[in-house]
Parts: sequence; structure tokens; C-alpha cells
Amino acid sequence: MFRRSRLTPPSSLVFVISLVLAVLAVASVFVSIPGIGHYVNAHRFWLMTGAYALLAVGVLTRKF
Repeated sequence: MFRRSRLTPPSSLVFVISLVLAVLAVASVFVSIPGIGHYVNAHRFWLMTGAYALLAVGVLTRKF
């Protein structure tokens, strides 16, 4: 009835982008980030959500 989906490791690029977004979101709580700090502070929840969504898409798809 249901087909089991196979999980694959994300590509290095997807992992690094996801990691950078997550680190920016967490770091913005503790330190001031010059240049992009205002945007990161205003949208840190969405940056973290986007980081994990990107990582999930990278794990669930084969060519991403």
C-alpha cells in the first residue's frame, strides 16, 4: 500500500547552506552581527525554519 521512501544524505552544499543559516539564527540571539544583523534579528525564526526545511528536502530527495 505505502511505498517506503529511502533517505539519502544531503549534498555537501545543501548541508553547508543549512548549517550557515542555522548558525546565523542562533548567533543572532547572543551577539550582534554586523551588516545583516537587523534582517537576521527580525527573521531568525524563519531562517531556522528554512535551514531545517532545506535539510529535510536534501534528505528526502536524491538529486538535491
